[in-house]
Amino acid sequence: MTVNRPDILGASILIVDDQPANVKLLTSMLRDAGYTRVDSTMRPGEVDALHTRNRYDLIVLDLQMPGMDGFEVMETLKASGIDRYLPVLVLTAQPGHKLRALQAGAKDFVSKPFDLIEVTTRIHNLLEVRLLYKKLERYNQELEATVLKRTEELRASEAKFRRLTELASDWYWEQDEHGKVTQGSGPAMEILGLRAEERQTDNRGVPLEGWNEVERKALQETIAARQPFLDVDFSRVNPDGSTQWFRVSGEPMFDHCSRYIGYRGIGAEVLNKH
Repeated sequence: MTVNRPDILGASILIVDDQPANVKLLTSMLRDAGYTRVDSTMRPGEVDALHTRNRYDLIVLDLQMPGMDGFEVMETLKASGIDRYLPVLVLTAQPGHKLRALQAGAKDFVSKPFDLIEVTTRIHNLLEVRLLYKKLERYNQELEATVLKRTEELRASEAKFRRLTELASDWYWEQDEHGKVTQGSGPAMEILGLRAEERQTDNRGVPLEGWNEVERKALQETIAARQPFLDVDFSRVNPDGSTQWFRVSGEPMFDHCSRYIGYRGIGAEVLNKH
């Protein structure tokens, strides 16, 4: 991610100084350097409103001003909360004010009387960082919007898949990352071994017993390993000695961050098992 020179020269700058000579000098210097969007004010009380309206990429701020000094201006800008990255370059003739200015939120400082080359260099560097920050902020916003859109698409696809699988199978189940069934129908919980069989009966009141424990253990191990499986036959011996067959398929589920969130599967009774 880079910033080209035309973008830097087209960045918006506000000069804040109560001395007309300093404003004129800085404005002339910046325009001679190729900057095209340079505003100025000698009224520090106007800075917050001007920045709220124009969202300057850099504010060149004098610290020593009557009525409202540069420290108060920075406090007002921070309190407004319109900019998480406060783009301020302070001008000061007091060495002791440098640290205080940085602590107040300034990004850099220039000592008075200032050297024109130093000022233009620091302004260029600060604008480069500022514009990179804005690019990164826009990228993050676009990425967040893309993730939200993709999440909505996945949810819609998930709902469609669920409806289709429910229509295409005799029963359907889902379980969370802890193995707890959150949605289930048919003999899903008995096959998974999550419900005591002796307390379960079919529609005729006949106890549901006789599940093949070898097949059940293999299924549980596959789910524990988060492995998908397709058309696995599963059997149960009924009280009358007949064998009932089921065919099950399943797969692990993951969210948009690739975090495991559970398992889902479908099943159907196989009526003509040979």
